[in-house]
Amino acid sequence: MTASRLIIMGPQGAGKGTQAALLASRLDVPAISTGDIFRAHIGGGTELGKLAQSYTARGELVPDEVTNRMVRDRLSQPDVSGGFILDGYPRNAAQVQELDGILSDLGVSLDAVVELVADRAELLARLRQRAVVEGREDDTEEAIARRLDIYAEQTAPLTGAYEARGLLRQVDGIGDIADIADTIAAALDVR
Repeated sequence: MTASRLIIMGPQGAGKGTQAALLASRLDVPAISTGDIFRAHIGGGTELGKLAQSYTARGELVPDEVTNRMVRDRLSQPDVSGGFILDGYPRNAAQVQELDGILSDLGVSLDAVVELVADRAELLARLRQRAVVEGREDDTEEAIARRLDIYAEQTAPLTGAYEARGLLRQVDGIGDIADIADTIAAALDVR
C-alpha cells in the first residue's frame, strides 16, 4: 500500500493513540501525537510546556500558532520522509489550511484520513477510567466534557472537507483493539 501520510481523527477516548501506534508499526512510519509532544514539554518544564499546561489544565486546547510551529518542525524531521500518522492535528479549519501549506512546502500530500467514531457516553467512561489509571490531571470531568464539546464544534466538521477530497475512511472506534486495527488496515488497503 502506498498510503503512508495519514491523519487519524476522532474525539478523545476513541482510541486514536492506540490505533495510530498499531498502524504506524504496520506501515513503519512514525505516529505523531500533538498530545504526546505537549506532555513531553510539560514534563520537561520547558517554556512551551508551561504555556501548554496553562491551557490544558483548564481543559482548553493549546493555541494554533504554537501547535502549528511544532507540527511544521516535526514534519520536517528525516524520520517522516517515508510517511507519518498525525494524531490530534488538525483540529480546526485553520489548521487544515496550515497543514495543506506545510505538506505543499514539503512536496507531499495526504493519502487518507481515518476517523474513529464513538458514542459520547462510552468516551466519557473511557476517559474517566484513563484519568484514574494514568493519574492525568488534565482529565477532570469538566475538562473531558469541554474537550469533547470542542471536538464536536471544531474538529468533527473537518471530516466533510476530507470526505469531499475523497480521503475520509470512517471506522467504528468501539470494540476489540485488534479488530478495529484490522478494519482500519482494510479501509486503507494495508496488507
